[in-house]
Amino acid sequence: MELKPYLADRKYLVESALDRLLPAADREPRALTGAMRYSLLIGGKRLRPILTLACCEAVGGALERAMNFACAMECVHTYSLIHDDLPAMDNDDLRRGHPTCHRQYGEATAILAGDALLTHAFELAAKPVTGVLPEARLELIGELAMAAGTYGMVGGQMLDIQGEKRPLELVQLQNIHIHKTGALIRVACLAGARLGGGTPDQVKHLKRYGEALGLAFQITDDILDEVGDTKTLGKATGVDRALDKATYPKLMGLAQAREAAENLMQEATRCLTEFGPQADPLRALAQYVIARTH
Repeated sequence: MELKPYLADRKYLVESALDRLLPAADREPRALTGAMRYSLLIGGKRLRPILTLACCEAVGGALERAMNFACAMECVHTYSLIHDDLPAMDNDDLRRGHPTCHRQYGEATAILAGDALLTHAFELAAKPVTGVLPEARLELIGELAMAAGTYGMVGGQMLDIQGEKRPLELVQLQNIHIHKTGALIRVACLAGARLGGGTPDQVKHLKRYGEALGLAFQITDDILDEVGDTKTLGKATGVDRALDKATYPKLMGLAQAREAAENLMQEATRCLTEFGPQADPLRALAQYVIARTH
């Protein structure tokens, strides 16, 4: 399939929904709503919401059933980026090719914008969905909370901070990546499959697809931090090296890191063996994740 037009179409659908579902720009306090909208709408790959929609379609579900949850995924992701960029964390000046939220609005407003996006995500995830039982929505809200919090992304970020300037073994680095990046990608795929009405086997396979894809994504991020271009990436490169963080290229070398990402891509693709053409976007996305330049 042609992935580029597919991504452009789904990105348009997601961004249109985000624009509609966010507080309006003229809503008070305007500094907060402005910072929320700035950080969420200035760009991005929209990978997590697109994966949610693609997994929903792969099991035969209508996009509308997964759109609110897809937007919730992007709100959680963007909140994490705002906080990651703060001076107390990675102290970045650029995000998605634009000044980071704290550079544009100040640190206090950036912290509150991140907080607001996180809580708004759960408001979106809780919205009723035609054809989806309240019990199923409640279960997915719990899955999202686990993936975003102590047992997922936030816990992984803490492990990442603790790993700075310390020698780590590969299994420790994998544990960081599985939680910091992989947890949200896994739940994006899981939620799409469940909201789309997938069978238990389909849900299991798409959850595993998300796990493999999430780790491949983070390995590729590590590689791009080493060899990528700041203009293309839309953010500074060499940050991991400057912070003396453990990365796949640092532990394995670039060639082996690329091989590890390739192996995970193939594993993700094998999870789709029992799916038909409706899963072709997921097959193409698996290849895109390790071939991307930003």
